[in-house]
Amino acid sequence: MQKVQWGSVSMVEAERRLLANALLDFSNQRFVLFSESCIPLFNFSTIYSYLINSSKNFVESFDLPGPTGCGRYRHQMSPTITIQQWKKGSQWFEMDRDIAMEVVSDTKYFPLFQKHCKSSCCADEHYLPTFVSIRFSERNSNRSLTWVDWSKGGIHPAKFVRTDVTIEVLEKMRSGRKCEYNGNITNVCFLFARKVTPTALGRLMRFAPKVMQFNP
Repeated sequence: MQKVQWGSVSMVEAERRLLANALLDFSNQRFVLFSESCIPLFNFSTIYSYLINSSKNFVESFDLPGPTGCGRYRHQMSPTITIQQWKKGSQWFEMDRDIAMEVVSDTKYFPLFQKHCKSSCCADEHYLPTFVSIRFSERNSNRSLTWVDWSKGGIHPAKFVRTDVTIEVLEKMRSGRKCEYNGNITNVCFLFARKVTPTALGRLMRFAPKVMQFNP
């Protein structure tokens, strides 16, 4: 059994295996990657409708100058992947079946990441953003559906413990921004949030029926 290491290409290999197994069920049409610290921000029917009716995929992809963006590019990847094509983004993706199949069958771009994107390259933050940007930019929203708080800086987003979880915070996660969905402007930009610790479960269960319209 291969060990998965944070920031390494083994994380992308694990994601591809997860997708490959999920694709075996032909009824699966949308694929979302979560972590153990993710929570839903809406009830199931709202999330399902948002995903299944979307005309776009949700893989965050953007240009980032500096050492944690373009500085991670490996010139050995050229000319197949140029520095102009190199993208960064959150690893918490949502994609449709067609793109998921292309990800697991990719034999052109992924081997370059396996060979050259090592050590501080952080393949999990660059492979999917780069691959989707090159192959499917017109079908991608270039944003993630998972809300995170980077305001405190550092290499990891902020954690939410019990006292951090309030109705006001949850409402901010649910509707605190504007974005585009199927050609229209909406304030429903995030369906999930992280990093929420187990200590917050009690308060989440208390607020869920009122804020997220979960069944009590």
